[in-house]
Amino acid sequence: MEQGAWARAATGAVRRISRFWVLVGSLVLIFLTSLLFSLRGGGRLYMDPAGWEEVRRVKLVPSYSRGVQPQHLEGAALRTCSCHHCVGDRGASRWFDENFDPDILPVWTEENIELPADVYYWWAMLQPQFKPHGLRHVLSRLFRVIPGHSPFGPRRPSRCLRCAVVGNSGNLLGAGYGHTIDGHDFVMRMNLAPTAGYENEAGSRTTHHFMYPESARNLDPNVSFVLVPFKTLDLLWITSALSTGHISFTYAPVKQFLQVDKNKVQIYNPAFFKYIHDRWTRHHGRYPSTGMLVLFYALHVCDEVRIRFLACRLSRRMFVCQSQKVPISICTGECVWLWRGSKRELAPLLGGEPLLRRVPQNRCP
Repeated sequence: MEQGAWARAATGAVRRISRFWVLVGSLVLIFLTSLLFSLRGGGRLYMDPAGWEEVRRVKLVPSYSRGVQPQHLEGAALRTCSCHHCVGDRGASRWFDENFDPDILPVWTEENIELPADVYYWWAMLQPQFKPHGLRHVLSRLFRVIPGHSPFGPRRPSRCLRCAVVGNSGNLLGAGYGHTIDGHDFVMRMNLAPTAGYENEAGSRTTHHFMYPESARNLDPNVSFVLVPFKTLDLLWITSALSTGHISFTYAPVKQFLQVDKNKVQIYNPAFFKYIHDRWTRHHGRYPSTGMLVLFYALHVCDEVRIRFLACRLSRRMFVCQSQKVPISICTGECVWLWRGSKRELAPLLGGEPLLRRVPQNRCP
């Protein structure tokens, strides 16, 4: 009896081993057949046709967009505007194309009211507050006072929206660019931006003025006020300054009431803020300078961009980028880094080839 049981057990084990090797052999045969089929070209029936990847490629932008958005088709033949240099055209610079995201809006609206968690925590720590505020509730109240939508439409091949970004550098004195600056469709300035008495150098027109609560001032009715917020209190302040006037201090005294056109007030998008910090300045400094914020705002809403003397101090020196056609002065740490590393790529999009040089301290504004 014991011998019979042992024989039956041995037979069962042999059968199981046989079935195992039959299964392994079948899998190997299927793999080899599939490999041979692919090498001989038969697998093309199951592959995307040539060029399909380029046409259907999508761009996932963590933290900035809430879904999958189509990438623009590559190729110089696809013009996005009728200007000579179109910022939205692809193919002029691989570096620029890889970093430029045309789908992220520089303006904070009801459509992009929700900030991704990493964007919110980065932005909230720029100027930490002890008193918490419900961000969505604050924005909902604000968008009852100002427009909650973007004033900008998509790029069109028939459009040529030309923009000038003007800094506050003393190097504008004697340059005589006032008439040229005023000839643009949009003229963007920041903070104090004096023009009275400097019309010949800096121009007299302003269409967009970028300011913080602490640098805010009254504007003409035809000028868009673009608030660059660093904290939720800044959003409470602009709501107050356009209505009740109950806020007169943040970390410094601020205007209790602001005389601007409410319908032309825009809020700078913190997600766009962080996009510049991540993609363009690569975390040089705690956050991008005002000049960088305005420059990339223009690159995203305009078809053609010219910049005139963006300047500031950097360790007792000023770094100036100078081209034959476009004088450029950028000297914050991250700006210097950007132009040193990528000036050959970005310069053609701004109308010239900049050369980096130094200017003595006494010429800083």
